[in-house]
Amino acid sequence: MNTEDALTYLIAWLRQPMPGPYPSYGYDVYLPNIIRTYLAQRGEVDQNRQADERKVRELSPAFYAAAWDLCRRGILRPGVCVMGAQATNEGAAGNGYSVTPFGRTWLAESDRDDFVPTEPGRFAQMLSPHRDRFGPAFYERAQEAVRCYGAHAYLACCAMCGAAAESILLATAIARFGQESVLSTYNSAQGRGRIEGQLLGKAREQLQREFRGYLSLLKYWRDEASHGGPANIADDEAYTSLALLLRFAKYVDQWWEELTRDGA
Repeated sequence: MNTEDALTYLIAWLRQPMPGPYPSYGYDVYLPNIIRTYLAQRGEVDQNRQADERKVRELSPAFYAAAWDLCRRGILRPGVCVMGAQATNEGAAGNGYSVTPFGRTWLAESDRDDFVPTEPGRFAQMLSPHRDRFGPAFYERAQEAVRCYGAHAYLACCAMCGAAAESILLATAIARFGQESVLSTYNSAQGRGRIEGQLLGKAREQLQREFRGYLSLLKYWRDEASHGGPANIADDEAYTSLALLLRFAKYVDQWWEELTRDGA
């Protein structure tokens, strides 16, 4: 059990609460109860109460960190639901939380958060093999994208995915042509398109087609997000944008030698 696993379970529980035989006192979320429910579902509840509580304590750090992450995002807050509700010392010590008004809206929205690795920690693990190759600008923007998705800020998520994809393009071109040449072109009129043309101009047709296929949709959403009018970008576009970004990074990594060698 790590923080990301606990966060995924806690979000799923919040969307579909599973009341158990334990009192929740005056809280929407009483963490020891949720951990006990988790253990019961896994068949790990010991008939010996002392042994059971030992398992709860062992899992508690991951669930505490997950609950704090949801507090930081404005989905939960510490404390009882309403003034005067029953409270406990344990609840006040970090076990008791309530869902915020924003949190209720967030939980009622798409449940894809339960199934896509959009926790920053887990997404970082998937990106880490590409961090050294594509550089800190790529990694920073990709992490911002997943944080925006977690906050359901879908427009910002697509903008950051497009920016991260552009960082991949720049890193690939720099590896082939050198930083000074590439940045000079990039900062000129139509610089992004010119760099793409230089990089792919002599590449084989399939490589051109697939590279541009990944890049075009990410660029489209990035450009749409930067305009002043309504973009009509929602969960589907943001979810697909994150998936495309990961696949694009893997694709460029796979064909790196061919893309960056002279005469390609």
